Amino acid sequence: MAPTKPIVEHTVDRTPEYEKFLEELRDFHEKRGTHLDPEPKMGNLSVDLYKLFNYIVQNGGYDKVSDEKLMWRKMCEGLGLMRHNAPADAYTLKQIFYKNLAAFEIKKIHNKEPPPPEILEFTTAKGGSLLTRTLENFVAKGRNDREDSEDGSTPGRERPVAETPASGRASRGLREAPAPRVIFHPDTNSSRQTRHASGTQQIGTPSSNSHSQSHNNTPMGQNNSHPHPGRGGAYVFNPPGPDMNNPIVQGFQPQPVQQMPLRIVDTPSSNPELFARKQRLLKQPPVVAHNPGMLVRACLPQGALDGPNIYERCLLALRSGIRSEQAFGTHHLLKISHERGDKYKFSAFCGLAEGLTELALSIGSMIYHVNWTVSYDPDSDNTDIGELDGLEGTPDILERIAHLKRRDDVDDNILPAEFRDQLTLVLEATQTIRNMVNMPDNAYFMSEYPPVKDLLCVLLNLPELECVVELKHLALEIAESILPYLVLRSDDPLYQSLLAKLESDDRGVILTALKALNKIALNHPIETNRLGNVPPSVLQRIMDWLLLNDEDLLDITTDFLYQYTAVVENLDTMLKHIKMENLVTHLVRLLSHGAKRSTRELIVSEARLAHDPPNEAVVPTPKDLLEKLLAIEEPERCYAWIRCFFEEDPESNITQLAIWQAYNTEFLEPLKRKGRSMISAPEFIKSITSVYESAGAQIVHEQGPGGQSQQKYLIKGIRPRRHPISPDGRGYFQCQLPTPPPAGGVVPAKITTAKCGAWNLTAEKMWEHIVTDHLGQGVPRIEDGKLANKEGMYSCVWNNCQKFPRPTKMFLAQYMAHLKTHLRDEEIRRAAKPSEVSPLAPPPPSPAAASTPTSATKSRSGSLSSSSSKSRVVKPAKTVTITLEETANARDERSPNAPPQAAGVPLSAVLILRNIAQYVPKTEAEQELLKQRRERGEEEEQGEGWNEILFRPVMGRLWEVFTENRLLTPHLGGLFQLLEQKQVRRLILED
Repeated sequence: MAPTKPIVEHTVDRTPEYEKFLEELRDFHEKRGTHLDPEPKMGNLSVDLYKLFNYIVQNGGYDKVSDEKLMWRKMCEGLGLMRHNAPADAYTLKQIFYKNLAAFEIKKIHNKEPPPPEILEFTTAKGGSLLTRTLENFVAKGRNDREDSEDGSTPGRERPVAETPASGRASRGLREAPAPRVIFHPDTNSSRQTRHASGTQQIGTPSSNSHSQSHNNTPMGQNNSHPHPGRGGAYVFNPPGPDMNNPIVQGFQPQPVQQMPLRIVDTPSSNPELFARKQRLLKQPPVVAHNPGMLVRACLPQGALDGPNIYERCLLALRSGIRSEQAFGTHHLLKISHERGDKYKFSAFCGLAEGLTELALSIGSMIYHVNWTVSYDPDSDNTDIGELDGLEGTPDILERIAHLKRRDDVDDNILPAEFRDQLTLVLEATQTIRNMVNMPDNAYFMSEYPPVKDLLCVLLNLPELECVVELKHLALEIAESILPYLVLRSDDPLYQSLLAKLESDDRGVILTALKALNKIALNHPIETNRLGNVPPSVLQRIMDWLLLNDEDLLDITTDFLYQYTAVVENLDTMLKHIKMENLVTHLVRLLSHGAKRSTRELIVSEARLAHDPPNEAVVPTPKDLLEKLLAIEEPERCYAWIRCFFEEDPESNITQLAIWQAYNTEFLEPLKRKGRSMISAPEFIKSITSVYESAGAQIVHEQGPGGQSQQKYLIKGIRPRRHPISPDGRGYFQCQLPTPPPAGGVVPAKITTAKCGAWNLTAEKMWEHIVTDHLGQGVPRIEDGKLANKEGMYSCVWNNCQKFPRPTKMFLAQYMAHLKTHLRDEEIRRAAKPSEVSPLAPPPPSPAAASTPTSATKSRSGSLSSSSSKSRVVKPAKTVTITLEETANARDERSPNAPPQAAGVPLSAVLILRNIAQYVPKTEAEQELLKQRRERGEEEEQGEGWNEILFRPVMGRLWEVFTENRLLTPHLGGLFQLLEQKQVRRLILED
């Protein structure tokens, strides 16, 4: 929390400086004849005049403190004189300084003679500007001011002013008090009066009665009192009648008598200073007014001659022809047009447009030996070169400017003071026009004022001087604002002046001139902008500007070309004077201006889960697995065998005969040797459906070779595993080495026999198999039974290994180390997590119970294995990669929720191409080309028109943009339709 500001306590420090200051102040007031209060009071505090004087002087003096709002309150706070009522304290402090120290400040600080006491100490402290206050310019207060009253007559009673609607609005929530009800009092006295009684009632004079009534607004009934009894026998006592005993009369309570408001009247005894001051004023000689108008102003009430407002004042100053007044007027008009341009209209001030135009035309006499004047005489012959037609405009203004002779004394490096001041007036007048025509109403007004076109021609054709560069830019901006309401012919002086500016090297001039040309007749209801007679040199420059990396220039240039190519005659000019093939190439390039390229993948078909191709036959049972299964009794053996060698596949099936034969082949002979029985075929088929929910026995009718229907008994929903699994869920893997030779020797260099195919569950078992069956015969052993590390030719064909695809000379240890990598990889790949439910667990007691959730869960969990999961593969989705281009776009303001539309330079480029394709076949150049082809004897179909010449080289790029830029696709589709209607049908098919 910020610390509180310490409160300054104001005290009177009676130091020697304080005493010396008061002594000097007393002498000043004695000589001046005014009263000094050495220690004025503000409530209970005495004010130190020495501190007050120094503090006010430090803050700029009385006039500066009075000019700033709420500054006297800050003075109270700084001196420690602020109490509860800030406005009252501020005015009291101002009054103290005004009465005692204001004149002293003017004399001692500013070394000027203070105003007389009659307009300083003897008046109120309202207002300021004491340094400039004189008897001539000081307007005294009205007669109602008590201090300024000049006559000793009794002031009249002020009547309350009727409340205006505006003032009554503040108290609209309060109701007015209703008129008091006055109850009728019957006169109980006798209607007969004596002569003496009637005479006593007429003692007062009419004047006194009227005077008393003028000061008393109390109703008559409220002042009725019992008359004092008269003297003598003329007084008659009337006892109260029965009406006085009425309860209504008895209960009447008259309203209390309101106190009469009194006003203090200045008299020689109550206010002697006022009358003494009046006597001194009468003795002073009358002040002679320097201006007779001041006498007239003194006789009129305050506010009667305030003069024109600032708008009229500036307009009159502008039309006065006085240099100082024109400087005042143009300066303030420029500020008004900038700050109040939305409400300052030419139509509201008659003569404003004329005054500004005439002042801006004075630039002619500064540069040339000519004085431009505007004539509104319809019968004028316009023989004077400097006389401009104010009614219809001056059509030969450019010829007149060409014949003007430039002044020799105009130096662009050194400008005389008079020339500079006049140039400032011209600039301010032109800037005011520029600011005002930004408002549509003012722009339309100036478009209907013909001399403004002559003014623009004069300004745009000024010589190449640095001092007039700003004037030319202002003229271009004015033209940009008013040309939407004008229709310019190709021979119009203003149109020719704007085209000439396109030859400039100034980028700002080119941009503004192109903007102005693009806006010709933009708001006209009927006419369009035809842009005729553009010089070929300008067209070539416009083509060159298309190569620049300038966003603003590209935008405006393409807008110009869009309007220019919409006219057939303009296209004829372009075909004759410039190389249109280059223009079309640049426009096609601009279709991707500022484009952002991105790639996107479209899904043709979704990804799906699929199985590996099913195994055709049931794989043989490994020896270790066969021994485990033989140790199990039926039907658990059947359940375990089905889980180890089959997996679920909703799309596969196997014949009942094939699965029964596979089971019978594996277990029939071993069980017979042990004297044990085997499960029957029907029970075996039922066991399959108990193990897998999706498996089921079905009878399928198929058409045989002879066309007869045959029955086929299938087990639907399962298929043989490619790799068997152990009862605990681990997968077997197969030996990939060639079958070992029957006799001894090393592994042959070139292996042509089939693979071994032995199944093993672990890498250790497979290692023992390789050492025993594959290497045991060809490699000698040492004393401890280990194989000798003998060098030989070895190759590896395990799973298409590319490490040693051909026989390579190496030691046996190196070869076996390489084989270990394959064994570990196969073991990890085929291994699986043990099933939560062992395949050896007994199945449900009955087929009906197999449908319970528990049995279903068991059968599902028993079917999950590494081999099953590996056999299911995800086929990836089919996708197509496309490339997209995103160029400038914008949303329609009328429908913001609609999709964005093409905008910017790419849109302008495709519209120009569409104009060329549409209007080139209508040009004279097209007819001449076809005529030349016919004269050479070429067929009409083989003859190439201008569209085919222009668009054939870029058709590939157009189709590319058509497919990649979705915003430009509708516009390019229209372009292709125009080309197909003409000579480009063949080339589209060929491309």
